[in-house]
Amino acid sequence: MGTPRPLTKKQVVEMVSRGESLAGMDLRGTDLSGICFDQADLAEAKLAECNLARCTFREADLRAASLWHSDCTDCVFDGANLEEADLDLAFLDGCSFRGAKIRKAIFPLTRISLTTLKNAVKTGKKLRMERRPSDD
Repeated sequence: MGTPRPLTKKQVVEMVSRGESLAGMDLRGTDLSGICFDQADLAEAKLAECNLARCTFREADLRAASLWHSDCTDCVFDGANLEEADLDLAFLDGCSFRGAKIRKAIFPLTRISLTTLKNAVKTGKKLRMERRPSDD
């Protein structure tokens, strides 16, 4: 049988548009830029090293999802559940987190202070990060 082939961006868009769950799916390294994941079930999904630039995750379930080292430039996480999610090494410039649940989530705290992050959750102010050579 072998290993199943990873889903394409088109397949992911079709699944989301049909309201199918992406919980636990392995999408590591996929270009998913610009997809609307609003209210999608992405609990425990593996989104590490993905291009998620300009995606929206309004009220999405991202509990325990891995967004490790992903490009999340200009993403909208407003109202999302990010509890226990791993966003370490993610590039979060321009992201908004208004009303997001972030308990036990892992963030790149060497580059964004917890105070700034909590303020972004409360006010909706977008985060600012500078790109480092290791972000590429």
